[in-house]
Amino acid sequence: MEECVPPKPSKQAELVATGAMGVLVALTIVGRLPDPEHDKFLFLDIAVGVAAVALIPVALRRPVPGAIALAVLAALSPAATPPSTLGTLNVAMRRPWRPAILVAVIGTVAHLIQGLWQPIHGLPFLWFAVLDVAVHAALLGWGQGTQARRQLLESLRERARRAEAEQGRRIAEARSLERTKMAREMHDVLAHRLSLLATYAGALEYRPDSSPEKLAKAAGVIRTGVHQALDELREVINVLRDEDVHEGRPQPTFGDLRALVDESRDAGTTIAYEDQVADPASLPLATGRTAYRVVQEGLTNARKHAAGHPVTVLVSGEPGDRLRIELTNPASNGTPLAPGSGTGLVGLTERVQLAGGTLDHGQVPGGGFRLEASLPWPS
Repeated sequence: MEECVPPKPSKQAELVATGAMGVLVALTIVGRLPDPEHDKFLFLDIAVGVAAVALIPVALRRPVPGAIALAVLAALSPAATPPSTLGTLNVAMRRPWRPAILVAVIGTVAHLIQGLWQPIHGLPFLWFAVLDVAVHAALLGWGQGTQARRQLLESLRERARRAEAEQGRRIAEARSLERTKMAREMHDVLAHRLSLLATYAGALEYRPDSSPEKLAKAAGVIRTGVHQALDELREVINVLRDEDVHEGRPQPTFGDLRALVDESRDAGTTIAYEDQVADPASLPLATGRTAYRVVQEGLTNARKHAAGHPVTVLVSGEPGDRLRIELTNPASNGTPLAPGSGTGLVGLTERVQLAGGTLDHGQVPGGGFRLEASLPWPS
C-alpha cells in the first residue's frame, strides 16, 4: 500500500486529543489507587502520565517517532497505555503497512514488559499477552482499513474530477468543431454573395451607357447584396464569438440548387443546367447539402476567374449508386474579378471527403476548368 499522509491535525484537534488523553490517563491512575500493590508506583504513574500527555501533539505531527516514544513510556507504566494506543492507531491510519506493523510490534512488546513487572491483579499473564496481541492487531487492522478506504475514496474523487475535466474538454472541442463548421458554411455563403456583388459592380463599370432604369436596378441589387453580405458576416462573427453554439439559418438542401442557379443567371452568368437525378427526394440531407456547396463553390470560382463566360452544370445519379456533379467553364480571363483566399477548394475537398466522396478539379484539354464531385448515395 502506498503511503497516504492526510493533512496534519489542526491546533484545535491537538487540544481535543490531548485533553481526552489527559482524562483517560487520570482515570487510569485513579483506577489503580485501590490496589495496595500499586501504591509504590504512584509517582512513576503520574510522571509517566504527564510525559505521555505532553507527547500527544508530537505523536500527531510525527506519528512514528511519537508512537515509539509513547510505547516506551507504556513499558514503564499503565498510565501511558491510552496515549500509546492512540499513537499506534494514528500510525496505522496514516502510514504504510511496514512502519505500522513495526510500531504495533513495539507497542505489543512494551505492554508485555509492563505486564511482567506491573501485572494486573487477578489476570494471568498469558491472558494479558493474548489481549495485548489482539488489541494491537485490531488497532493495526482498523487503521490500515481506514487508510485503504480513504485512499479508495480519494482515488474515486480524483477519477471523478478527471472524468469531469475530460468531459469539459470534449464539450469544448465539440463546440469548437461545430463553430468551425458553421463558420465554414457562412464563409461559403459570403464568398458566393460577394462574387455576385463583384459581377454586378463589373457590369456597371463596363456598361456606363446603360439606361437609368438598368443602372438603378443594378444599384438596388448591389445595395441589397451588401446588406445581405453584412448580415452574413455578422452571423459568422457571432458564431465564432458565441460559446453556446446554436443553430443559425436553415442549411440549404439539394432542392435549393435550382434557386442557386437562377440567382447566378440573374447576375448575368450564362448557365447550362442539366438535372439527371432520379428520385431526388430520397437523397440524404447531408449529401444534398454537400452537393449544394459544390455547385456554389464552382459557380463562385467561375464568376471570379471566367466572368462573362458560360458555365455548364451537370448533376446526375440514382439511389444505390452515386451522385455526380460536374461544372465546366472556359479558360480564365487572366485577372480575377474578385480576389480569393485560395482555400475554397481545399475546404470543399475536406467537406466532400468527410461525406465519403471524392473531388477532382483542374484544367481540361483544349482550355477551361472542370470541377467534378462524386458522393455516395445509399439505396
